[in-house]
Amino acid sequence: MLGKGGNGQDIVSMSDREKARRMAPLRQVEAYWHGLCGSEQVPLRSQIDPRGMENALENAFLMEKIAPSMAKIRVAGTHLNDLMGMQVAGMPLSSLIAPQERDRFGQAVSRMFADPAVIRLELNAESGFGKPDMQATVLLLPLRSDFGDISRGLGVLVSNGAIGRTPRRFVIRSIDVTPALKSGVVARRPVQITEPETKTPRPAKSMNPVKSIKELAEPKIPFIGKPTETQEQDRPLAQKGHLRLVVSND
Repeated sequence: MLGKGGNGQDIVSMSDREKARRMAPLRQVEAYWHGLCGSEQVPLRSQIDPRGMENALENAFLMEKIAPSMAKIRVAGTHLNDLMGMQVAGMPLSSLIAPQERDRFGQAVSRMFADPAVIRLELNAESGFGKPDMQATVLLLPLRSDFGDISRGLGVLVSNGAIGRTPRRFVIRSIDVTPALKSGVVARRPVQITEPETKTPRPAKSMNPVKSIKELAEPKIPFIGKPTETQEQDRPLAQKGHLRLVVSND
């Protein structure tokens, strides 16, 4: 559209507007993640609320680390299913990438979990019969699990072009790695592992400590000898024996 001045300053490019509309899900997911991200910690997976990015759910997905350089798609929007022609939940994230590019892609995934880092990939779809030209942009954002380790991730994929025959896999045009946190590292308190000190075990303390070995001995009972008949008769009834030996020689 040309303004009154005729100098072209009021021209609005339809291609720019279309690009802005196409990239809106990516910007929304990224802004939502940054809103949850602190200066020293990436967000928890449990903090992710679909309502915070409801206009981008078609392009968004959640992933889980299954190896240092591999992630599995846990939940995915319909756009990823359309690109692959199947349900992608449970599949490795690298299934979206052409086989010859997966090592390079794995290095980027490893950086996302280890640094942690925000990964932005510019992709071109593999061409072929029934597969028209297509470009895509992927954004990978790290998340913490409930245990505090960085083993989850939030992602978003937007594409430009007709899908055509599926599955559509992509080759990497460029990779951009940005520190996820302001400091560039996760604020963690280092745990120093030291060898335990060798100490001579102390004997357990008794509730009534013995001062000398004499206290362990039982008190001596003096031997009185066999009582006489008179002493036996003088003993109280309670102390007399109740059994009597009777000898018969008949």
